Amino acid sequence: MMLILLIFFSSHHIVNMHMNTHTLLFLKPVSRKLLETKTGIALLYDEVSENAYDIRLKLTKEVLTIQKQDVVCVSGSDHSANVHLLRNAGDEVTITVQYLREAPSFLKLPLGSPGPSSDHSSGTSSPLFDSGLHLNGNSTNTAPSSPSSPIANEPKYEKRWLDALSVPLSMARISRYKTGTDKLRSNAFEVLALDGVSTGILQFYTAQESADWLRAMSTNISDLTLQNMKMANKCCSPSDQVIHMGWVNERLEGTDSSQLYKFKFLALKGSSFYIFSTPPVSTLDWVRAEKIYNLCEVLFKIHKLWLADDCWLQANLYLGIHQDFDLEDQRPYCFSVMVGHGKSHYFNVELGSELAVWEKSFQRAIFLEVQRTGSKTYMCSWQGDTLCFTVDFALGFTCFDSKTKNVLWRFKFSQLKGSSDDGKTRVKLLFQNLDTKQIETKELEFQDLTAVLHCIHSFIAAKVASVDPVFIDSQSIARKYMYSN
Repeated sequence: MMLILLIFFSSHHIVNMHMNTHTLLFLKPVSRKLLETKTGIALLYDEVSENAYDIRLKLTKEVLTIQKQDVVCVSGSDHSANVHLLRNAGDEVTITVQYLREAPSFLKLPLGSPGPSSDHSSGTSSPLFDSGLHLNGNSTNTAPSSPSSPIANEPKYEKRWLDALSVPLSMARISRYKTGTDKLRSNAFEVLALDGVSTGILQFYTAQESADWLRAMSTNISDLTLQNMKMANKCCSPSDQVIHMGWVNERLEGTDSSQLYKFKFLALKGSSFYIFSTPPVSTLDWVRAEKIYNLCEVLFKIHKLWLADDCWLQANLYLGIHQDFDLEDQRPYCFSVMVGHGKSHYFNVELGSELAVWEKSFQRAIFLEVQRTGSKTYMCSWQGDTLCFTVDFALGFTCFDSKTKNVLWRFKFSQLKGSSDDGKTRVKLLFQNLDTKQIETKELEFQDLTAVLHCIHSFIAAKVASVDPVFIDSQSIARKYMYSN
């Protein structure tokens, strides 16, 4: 004889995420036809307890939904439908128990029974989650009539996937690394929404599954970002368009030389390169960037691409990748943006395709800004005289007296044959005289030499690109890697 307390507390919690109600520039829904939904089984991994249990993922173009298994009543009397009575009953509750000759099968099962939707064993910790193949004594999801039951309307139960968490993909970000380390999670990653809500660690049974889901989610996030950019550009002048934006990880150097990465949101817009801690979702947010740099005065440089762990050296030699990075940094897909006064920002992205997009986007943004600006003039000095040095897209280099405006010398880009600097303020520019064919050396001192050198590089690269675009593409390290693979 058995007395069973017929109160079932559901483990299902549906989380609805709402954006702020104020007007947003980027997050307004876009009406369009949704493509096919991608679904599949994964594990939700708890890094603290090191436990994992089966979940189902449902990916649309705009939302990632995590589904968890729950036992639901499909027919008969559903006593669990009165859980709401307990919530609203007040401080004192009177519970009535009911006698059943035979308990539902799932209450008798041991922990660790397999689930219905996966061939893999599940690490779940509740008999309500672990009895899918045996609900009501049946090996399918359909619950037949309980044998020898004296009650005609005895409830029938089955295991179903129910929505537990929905994560909007607009401005979402992905992390494959263990928190605070350079260690990749094994076949796992985490998706974080714009407001910081996390899916938890999504773990997959094979590396191929993990890669497929990572690419699918990254593609959807990129597509939504592109839509946001198009919407933002409708409100911007032609000279202030957003070229590219997205999440990266920035490496921060601590006082004890320890390395720490933090999420940053980068944007290439108009004449500037922006670094944000959170994405700009309204027009006012653009003035709240952590850092803003002029695109003519920055230099993009790739550091690492992913290959097998023992192929870094070969990759560096074959692709011409810079090797002046910290060898203890284990993250692939790294690039830096060098800025004025010899400073730089070191970034990492999750996929090689993202690295290629950033390289191309920086080139395009810089070239557009050079052509739009036309020329840049810097104050400089030499032997006590205050001079002005101009880099002009059409004319080349010009140096003139800041007071009299008299031109001291002028050379075309093609006449620059070399340069050297002291790494601080002074630079030597070597020009070939078209008449004598002799090399002339011009020495100048600048307050921010790095910015000037980057500007010279930007103007020359843009000039070459305007004459021979194929040459610029041939110099792309990231695209060379992508094509070779």
